Amino acid sequence: MSMLRALLCVGLALVPPAFAQVSTDPATAAFAAAERLGRASEALEKAEGAQNRVKALTETITAFEDGLEAMRDGLRRAAVREQALSAELRARDEEIAQLLGVLQTMGNAPVPVLLMHPAGPVGTARAGMILSEVAPALDARALSLRDKVQELSVLRALQQSAADKLQEGLEGVQEARSALSAAMAERTNLPRRFTEDSVKTALLIASTETLEGFASGLSEIAIDEAPGSLPDISARKGALPLPVEGTILRRAGEADAAGIKRPGIVVATRPRALVRTPAAATVRYRGPLLDYGNVIILEPQSGILLVFAGLDVVYGQTGQVLPGSSPVGLMGGAGAEGDLLLAAESQDTGSERTQTLYIEVRQDNSPVDPLAWFKTDKDD
Repeated sequence: MSMLRALLCVGLALVPPAFAQVSTDPATAAFAAAERLGRASEALEKAEGAQNRVKALTETITAFEDGLEAMRDGLRRAAVREQALSAELRARDEEIAQLLGVLQTMGNAPVPVLLMHPAGPVGTARAGMILSEVAPALDARALSLRDKVQELSVLRALQQSAADKLQEGLEGVQEARSALSAAMAERTNLPRRFTEDSVKTALLIASTETLEGFASGLSEIAIDEAPGSLPDISARKGALPLPVEGTILRRAGEADAAGIKRPGIVVATRPRALVRTPAAATVRYRGPLLDYGNVIILEPQSGILLVFAGLDVVYGQTGQVLPGSSPVGLMGGAGAEGDLLLAAESQDTGSERTQTLYIEVRQDNSPVDPLAWFKTDKDD
């Protein structure tokens, strides 16, 4: 951390003022991301001894994911800037060679020779006047080239050091994910509204052909369901956070590549991203279902079901009541090596979001547009 800090401080001192003044330049962004990853590492150590390890680890993973995203973004922009500078300098190779030749010739010539002109004193005076106009321009061009070369050197060093920090962050988030899985398996203090009947569940799955049919039969797999109303979340309609950080890939009713239309939305997200509950909810079902992959169905309010499909790992037990922002699973995809490869080579800001989470909202057993319930900052 200290090595990266030192490099960035030196880098910022060398970067031209116009570049350094931009608050989102690659060096500043990478420094901020390194700070966030450092805080996430400290949080991981504290989470091991926290009374509520699940909550602490969830916050730690979120901090790692935010830091890794910022670091990837900084690396991408550093790479783009480096390519632009390299291309500019290559295009100006001939001009640079000529400029260096002129400056070198002027520097090696004796002062008396510089002051003499074949046309005599008048020619010398005129040459002096011309030189007085040319010299500042030559100096300015030389300084501009020097700044670009220095900036290029800083960006290359920055990318290497930031890549090392990124690798540390990827290892840290993997450790936090493993610790979270263990903590979820050990968690026994959550209230339960009902117990799942495994036989009825198996029969329901076997007889199910559609998600609608399965959702209709969810009440049949509950044993001894405790009476009592769930909190009303209607006031939060349109303001619920998405369960995973990402961008909307397909809206409700839009056909996929196979021409299939579904009533839910598809969110593109990163490999191994953490999926959380948008609000306190009861787990009505978790496990594989039809062609949806691993599914978790939550009931935040009587008559409303949230369906999340396409997870690699699902947490919780059927019948448990989960607090808001509780982890319910992880997306699939590449591990640390794949993530690092994407971070180092990807130039498209969204190309590393290779996983998709399907989200469906059912109200009174009918699908409704999820975007009427969830708040999204990006509509793309």
